[in-house]
Amino acid sequence: MGDTRTLLWRKLNGRPIRVDSCLVNLIIFINAHTPLATLSSCCGHGKYNMSIVVEDKNGNIFDLVSNKKIPRKKRFYVKDKEGFYFIPETI
Repeated sequence: MGDTRTLLWRKLNGRPIRVDSCLVNLIIFINAHTPLATLSSCCGHGKYNMSIVVEDKNGNIFDLVSNKKIPRKKRFYVKDKEGFYFIPETI
């Protein structure tokens, strides 16, 4: 399993944005080179698939990895019994 530490990446509207260290470079690339806005992400921590929740210019929210639509504007992740987070739509 890779590095699962979470890094403080930047602040957005005064709130810190935390990104799993295994995704930092990918999130920076997506934000710099695509019209997508990243909203949330998780590397999966060896239990679930990686997920990157994005919003396109039309307001569609989806997981970039699975291409599954997410019908929420926030609270994308659910915590399982062991404390791991996942997106139900991607399972």
